[in-house]
Amino acid sequence: MAAEWSAILLTCRRGHGSVSALQRELEVRRLRGGLGPRPPALLLAVEDPWAHLGSGGATLNALLVAAEHLSARAGCTVVTADVLRDARILILHMGRDFSFDDCGRAFTCLPAEEPGAPAEALVCNLDSLLGTMTHRLCVGSPPGVWVCSTDMLLTVPSTPGINWDSFQGVRVIAVPGSPAYARNHGVYLTNEQGLVRDIIYKGTEAQIQQCAGPDGTVPLVCGIVFFSSDAAEQLLATHVIPPLDACTYMGLDSGAPPIQLSLFFDIVLCMAGGMTEEDFVKGGGDTSVRSARSVLWTALRGFPLSMACIPNASYDYMTASASDHIRSLTLLPGSASHLRFCKTAHSHVDQPCLLEDGSSVTNCLLEGAVQLAAGSVIQHCHLQGPLVIGPGCLLSGLDVGSSPALRGHPLRDVVLQGHHIRLRDLPCRVFTLTGRLDDWQIPVEEATYLNVPWAEFFQQTGVREGDLWDAETPRRSRCLLSARLFPVLHAREALGLKDVLWLLGLATVASEQLAHWRMAWRMSWQELLPCLDMEAELGARQALFFLQGQCKVRRVLLGRQDSSLLPLARSAVHEGYHEAMLGTLDEVASTASDAGIAARALACIAEVLGCMAQGEGGLRSGPAANREWASAFGRLESGDIAGGVQKLAAERQKWMSRPALLVRAARHYEGAEQILVRKAVMSSCQFITVEQVELPPLGHWVQVVCPARLDLSGGWSDTPPITYEHGGAVVDVAVLVDGCRPIGARVRRIVQPELRLVSLSGTPRSEAVAELVCRELEDLQDYCQPHAPGALLKAAFICTQIVQFPSQTPLRAQLMESYGGGFEVHTWSKLPHGSGLGTSSILAGAVMASLYRAAGKAASTESLIHAVLHLEQRLTTGDLLLLGKCLDCYWQQKKCMAPGCEPLAVGRMMDALRPYVHGQCLAGAGGGGFLYVLTKAPRQKEALHRILANTEGLGNFSIHSIEVDTGGFSVEVVECGMKDGAHPGGDRAV
Repeated sequence: MAAEWSAILLTCRRGHGSVSALQRELEVRRLRGGLGPRPPALLLAVEDPWAHLGSGGATLNALLVAAEHLSARAGCTVVTADVLRDARILILHMGRDFSFDDCGRAFTCLPAEEPGAPAEALVCNLDSLLGTMTHRLCVGSPPGVWVCSTDMLLTVPSTPGINWDSFQGVRVIAVPGSPAYARNHGVYLTNEQGLVRDIIYKGTEAQIQQCAGPDGTVPLVCGIVFFSSDAAEQLLATHVIPPLDACTYMGLDSGAPPIQLSLFFDIVLCMAGGMTEEDFVKGGGDTSVRSARSVLWTALRGFPLSMACIPNASYDYMTASASDHIRSLTLLPGSASHLRFCKTAHSHVDQPCLLEDGSSVTNCLLEGAVQLAAGSVIQHCHLQGPLVIGPGCLLSGLDVGSSPALRGHPLRDVVLQGHHIRLRDLPCRVFTLTGRLDDWQIPVEEATYLNVPWAEFFQQTGVREGDLWDAETPRRSRCLLSARLFPVLHAREALGLKDVLWLLGLATVASEQLAHWRMAWRMSWQELLPCLDMEAELGARQALFFLQGQCKVRRVLLGRQDSSLLPLARSAVHEGYHEAMLGTLDEVASTASDAGIAARALACIAEVLGCMAQGEGGLRSGPAANREWASAFGRLESGDIAGGVQKLAAERQKWMSRPALLVRAARHYEGAEQILVRKAVMSSCQFITVEQVELPPLGHWVQVVCPARLDLSGGWSDTPPITYEHGGAVVDVAVLVDGCRPIGARVRRIVQPELRLVSLSGTPRSEAVAELVCRELEDLQDYCQPHAPGALLKAAFICTQIVQFPSQTPLRAQLMESYGGGFEVHTWSKLPHGSGLGTSSILAGAVMASLYRAAGKAASTESLIHAVLHLEQRLTTGDLLLLGKCLDCYWQQKKCMAPGCEPLAVGRMMDALRPYVHGQCLAGAGGGGFLYVLTKAPRQKEALHRILANTEGLGNFSIHSIEVDTGGFSVEVVECGMKDGAHPGGDRAV
């Protein structure tokens, strides 16, 4: 069970990043299916109208935007609060800037993957919160508006235990915490009924103890509020009342002066039972805020404010402390159950790399020998070794060009970040370097930089205070946040990572380095913040994600890993990286060491093409014999895999313009895959080893009897293409039937140089039901047609290489030269056709085992398994079930095209035959005509006649046998005498 959202809105501060980039990020969440059972119809990124609007103003603005869109969808021409009555809305606030991620706390990547997601993407804190809200916290809540901050890591048990019976008003969510933690955070003071009396922020020890429960914990404010529909309507109504109108984009458009409001201290607090109107309004600061509080008091005071504190939940505010942030990314949390936390998430790490336990790598490409110590984190980096990263480090946003500079600087306890910034229309790359223990806002006299006192840093590097702060800057304002440390532009040359690494002062600092640094235009972190280019940063992360994704494609395919690439394909298509993925798959297919790997790569290409069609263009099942693809197929059939893949890729480019062509191209790639699958399975003969043993005397039987088998689990999972994506594991049990082994074969050598093939009725001593003698090689040529008499036995003689076919040497000569005579084979089974107990495959094994021994050879069990696989491919018993499914699908399509084309009698006939056939369809183009069926067993004409004769309501019918004609048309001239007066040629048939 999960919450079903009507709308999800993500608010972002004005001037920070691109709303369109955040909108794309939200659409990725829709694609990967993380928004509940039915994705919300409304999914929006909403920019605040003012730069410093505050969480309260952002909530009101987002609520107005949601109401506008929902009103428009309802056909209204003006905003109506009625649309909130049954709506379930989630508003997520991105909140403040974050020192360790240019995209904010919401998009801080977690060391996690989402194995069950339909599409593959990086997992951010936003994903964890969405999962927690959708699948846990909001389950069972009534319609209304949820508001959630994204500045914390939140863990909630699967059943939070919130009671929604008879709920009214507004509810805040709290998690238990220690009084010590609460000193820097907010806590709720409640009465015995769970109603909130006050919100205490950074209170005294006595104030905090007032809030403690019997277990000593206090209810921490965790940034989540729920407004009932009634309360949400009342809040929305305030957006037209000054000065609250300034909180929305409408106020911006109408020229209202900006106002800053807090969600908790300006909106929620007015409903706290311990508040008086005078205290609440007076505590608002300037006149405009006091006026806004007065409006909010009037609108919301009548709603009860209750609290739900979630037992066993945890809350971790993402602070500006590097130590805390690194710890949160290396101590893997027990967050949402749909996430899998891991040391290397969405990353490609070369074999020489050494990652110690307690380290974390996310969205990275690490090539060569990269060593990462415990307690260190690397995110969004492409690095080439040899590199040594010591403990306590956070590296982020470093491209491959940064690697040479890093090799000369062993790192320990530092934060090294690459940033995308935009100076008006000029894009730039800037690198920042700080220490793990540094505090951004402590004055220089009391603080550290790069984990050493500022005085020591100045002494090591030659940097002076005047290089970092203007003379007019007050002493208390001289801190790391305002220090112009980081080079942005240089008049003579490009800047890089080396231009900040020298600040570590690990060796004697050359005067040239200091002079070069001084000549550069430098900015402080405080100055860089408004210039951060979130759109460029998200784009760079996306590009790196798909770059390591291409490495994953190679790793999975070439390593034959049981991992589905379909989620990655969906994301690549959605984000416009499909050409790169197709190119990688082409490369793998053309250079693979065997046909099986190449076949899987072609199957993946078919999946990418299918994703590109986006559900349009028809069904994936369909014909794959267009002559435009024949040249490529011919290359694959001849064994030229590289040439075939190249031809396929060239032809593919002509089929990329619209969904219908993409689907047809996908069908042909599946056809190409089937060619290689067949070749791959045929290669099983490479794993067959036989030893020469004593040849049994003439006339001595070699008999093999076998149990039947029951499929307990996993049937077909070991069959391509299923096994490509999910692995294969089939559990069978060998069984006796009626106390005996029901399947068997026996072989003896005979004097006559011929092959006698005998099928017995049920036991070794029963009478023959079919007998066939092969004296010429031509008698074996139909071995690949499963319906042909004795096809399995003929294929067995060829696969065991007792008989060479084709060959210039006649069958008699082959048999006399190698064995001094021929062979007689008897087979039997006590099981009926279609028993589902593995008769055909087990019988094939019995025949081959007895043939090997009768021919003076011995094969191991493993070799015999591969021999049976090879035989079944030679017998071509692989593509009938699928053909039957194709017929059934085709009939359903015909009925869609021509409704009513299935007469009642035909429906009854199909129902009666369904258990005995793989598939069936009417031959007429629009329905009607012959009913043709593909039977599960050969030669079923009489059996079908008996079935239909006992079916009521059919009337007259006739049954005809058909078979595939592989020879095409033929011309025959028959001469006969002409009668007097007859027209010349009147009795001549052509």
